[in-house]
Amino acid sequence: MDTPPAKTPADTATASELPICGGVLALSARYRTQRFSRHAHEEYALGRIDSGALGFRYRGCQVVAAPGSLSLAQPGVPHDGGPAVPEGWRYRMFYLPPQALSLVLPPGAPPPHFRPGMVEDPPLSALFSRTHHLLLAPYPATLAKQTQLLILLAAWIARHGDDHPIAPQSRQEPRAVRLTLEILAARYAEDIRLEELAAAAGLSPWHLARAVTRQTGLPPHAHLLECRCRAARDRLAGPQPLADIAAEVGFADQSHMTRAFRARFGLPPGAWRKIIQESGVHTR
Repeated sequence: MDTPPAKTPADTATASELPICGGVLALSARYRTQRFSRHAHEEYALGRIDSGALGFRYRGCQVVAAPGSLSLAQPGVPHDGGPAVPEGWRYRMFYLPPQALSLVLPPGAPPPHFRPGMVEDPPLSALFSRTHHLLLAPYPATLAKQTQLLILLAAWIARHGDDHPIAPQSRQEPRAVRLTLEILAARYAEDIRLEELAAAAGLSPWHLARAVTRQTGLPPHAHLLECRCRAARDRLAGPQPLADIAAEVGFADQSHMTRAFRARFGLPPGAWRKIIQESGVHTR
């Protein structure tokens, strides 16, 4: 009996709109037969080839993006796209409005310009993978997702932009950092956004994120997570259910709290509660 031929994987794609940094579209796709007609985007496009290879014409050149490489397109620059190998390609993409990239530039700086359509940059490729995964994960706070995306954009501009002006340090930074930490300590249960902190502190979002990291060694979202873990720990002396504690202090659910708590204190909340209750020690 003849063995039936293996089925060819169908072209598939999923996209998620992320309401951060002016709006970001995150795409994950596997294409074998798809061929994109020549077109241009209003947004910046940045993607990572996970397997296979993508071929496209860009600025008069035929480009082939292999696994691990990053494909990119400047707004308004025409390009096409299709499989460069028989098995097609699998990739993840971000479509980014120009205002998203402006968040990591000094006020009034022109939009960044990228000349190549593909770059081989393993550290940036790895950073892209971490960022794409984090932004689509259900648990991290909005603050963490915003900061991670800005880290990626700043690295992309610095490493491959035609020019990359850097905002100078400001005398406002020490006060801005103190105020940010006070806000996070007071509002840790909220899904606070980076632009809220920046507006209160009087700095741009990216300037504030870098200032906090530079002066404290931790980015803003790490301080937020620390506040939530401490607040959860303080509630473990009482009888409140763990799921209720998780919701009260700002975690997405009990499992999210458990992972963060174990990473911070070395024990899950239930084990910490047992130690407290058996020893009669109540820490506030």
